[in-house]
Amino acid sequence: MNRNHITRADIVRTYRKQFPADKSLFINFGGCVIETKVNSAKLLADLNNYFKEFLIDADRNDILITAHECPAVDLGLNYTVKQPEPGKTKIKEEFADLSDGRVVYKRLTGLIFAFGDDENIAVGPCVENLNQVINFINNRFIEYKLNTGSLLGHAAGVIRNGRAIAIAGFSGMGKSTLALHLMSRGTTFLSNDRVMIEENGKTITLNGVAKHPRINPGTALNNPDLDCIVPEKDKAKFKALPEEELWELEHKYDALIDECFGKNKFILRAPMNGLVILNWQRGQKTTSIQIIDPAQRKDLLPAFMKGTGLFYLPSSPEKENDPDVDAYADILSRTTIIEISGGVDFDKAADACLKFMQEGIIQ
Repeated sequence: MNRNHITRADIVRTYRKQFPADKSLFINFGGCVIETKVNSAKLLADLNNYFKEFLIDADRNDILITAHECPAVDLGLNYTVKQPEPGKTKIKEEFADLSDGRVVYKRLTGLIFAFGDDENIAVGPCVENLNQVINFINNRFIEYKLNTGSLLGHAAGVIRNGRAIAIAGFSGMGKSTLALHLMSRGTTFLSNDRVMIEENGKTITLNGVAKHPRINPGTALNNPDLDCIVPEKDKAKFKALPEEELWELEHKYDALIDECFGKNKFILRAPMNGLVILNWQRGQKTTSIQIIDPAQRKDLLPAFMKGTGLFYLPSSPEKENDPDVDAYADILSRTTIIEISGGVDFDKAADACLKFMQEGIIQ
């Protein structure tokens, strides 16, 4: 294939023919059905296990993805480097925009993802890099929601008594940790790290992503429902570390919700009653919890706002620029915004969140 004329359609046609994908699973993402076809029994089994709470029998799809297990391939493209996020130095991704879509190349794993219009394909060592294939599937759903008018949020989400909250926070504030504390106290999971919010009259609908938490050893060992995911051989080593060092470890474990908290504890769509923004600091003593006006506290909204990133292709020119803080302030004015500041106290924060979900008040 000539790199000066390659198209996304060329890539799809070549690798679907070379590595035919004839095994399917259908995943229901809150009403959007994604069919993923694979050529590997191992990949199919792993995806079935990961998405088992959302699998359905179907004969139609809203989105089709094919994933082709094979050695890493070279498309001969001139890629542009995706610069690392602030504070990081390792380059992980490169991309090329084609006439009919985009290719993202994962430098560290050799996986290639091509997408655009209704053609979505993953090529390379998929089984070895399952998490990247899962992310690609979830990103197709995120793109679908954003192109139908939703805004993207960097947040976890839980629901109880029919009342759902999103939980956001500046880097390292512990939004996933708080969500898992709430799960241990009887809530149902909505999302771990990304949510899409959409207007529904005078209210907001919260759409989650079928991504299980990836947690560090500190989170796992401080929650009895989660310590089962840490191998016994690692527990003594981690428990011997100073607390600060334990919490800062880069090591991650997948905490599958059904295995930690039981079946039917993960849904993907609910009315949104509140947004909790964590703005606290370790070392401070008093934890403060208050309702704030998003129009008056726009300084907090970047904790929730999330850029669309490499895996999003806008469906129209007006969607090419990410929504600004005013757009987020406007839609969030339809729900209750709760700031938790001062000292870090997950028990107090969980108490406040449960009271809000049960009674609609925070104190």
